[in-house]
Amino acid sequence: MAELEFRPWRDGDDLALLEIFGDPASPHAHQDRTMFRADSDAPFGRCLVAMDQGIAVAAGVVFASTLHPQRLWLYVEVAREHRRTGVGTELVQRLRALIPAGQTTELKSRYTRTAGTDAAAAAGFCESLGMSQIQVARDVIIEPGGLALPVFDDDGLTLEDIATGSVELTKLVVEFYNATHQWDEAEMTLGGAQKMLLDDATGAQGAIVLRDKPKAQGGKILSFAISYTPARVDAPADVLLGWNPELSEEESAEPIRGMLAMLVHQYPVKLEVDESMVVLSSLVDVLIGADHATVISTTTIVATA
Repeated sequence: MAELEFRPWRDGDDLALLEIFGDPASPHAHQDRTMFRADSDAPFGRCLVAMDQGIAVAAGVVFASTLHPQRLWLYVEVAREHRRTGVGTELVQRLRALIPAGQTTELKSRYTRTAGTDAAAAAGFCESLGMSQIQVARDVIIEPGGLALPVFDDDGLTLEDIATGSVELTKLVVEFYNATHQWDEAEMTLGGAQKMLLDDATGAQGAIVLRDKPKAQGGKILSFAISYTPARVDAPADVLLGWNPELSEEESAEPIRGMLAMLVHQYPVKLEVDESMVVLSSLVDVLIGADHATVISTTTIVATA
């Protein structure tokens, strides 16, 4: 690798690397490429580009997240003809050397398997860096017809539209997010939930909630669903389905099933489900077995500790 040069990220590198890398293999790969960015100190971030005879052939980035402060995100991508030559490992070594004292040195990353992609190389690379699995998440299409609708009552279970700017909903989203991310400790806040999950800029189109009784009677939210604009007009809506984390797994089962039944009563939806969502993940497994759901991608999140 003596012929390679390494330099910080510059404006225009995204276009140059797009010509080398080609189109991203999946929506997750597209998101990961947005991690490449100019260096910063607040929050901490460093990005390096590997150059071969003046041509960008690889890039790597580490950066801190205020939402998940325990680890730094790591993303590395190498042009196909330069893979298995040690370029990726060299990028990681150089990035690690740039982490300042006082900043966590633990790293996390992810790789995605879809029907048309093979993640074996990415898995092997992460393992060579001392990373092991901390979570698995699935993107799943849920089809109509697999679930009976819940039974509503004037003085009991109630379905309600709710504003995405609602303080009540925002507080519940914060509690849900933090409770379901104990595997990568989260510090979600009210402002963070609005900015990342509920603001119009996120593509959030609307929200509904299931309450144990009408709000006017002091009804508590049992489960919620937030819909987002899909990537394609003809694609199922992306939905975040969550529940009140004060409920036990047994208590949350019916509110989760009932909400999902309402969501897919007429049209399919797309959910992201990880293994920490035990009840929802088990329900999805049943629907997959009954041919009412299809896994379109599986993302493995790995970390050094």
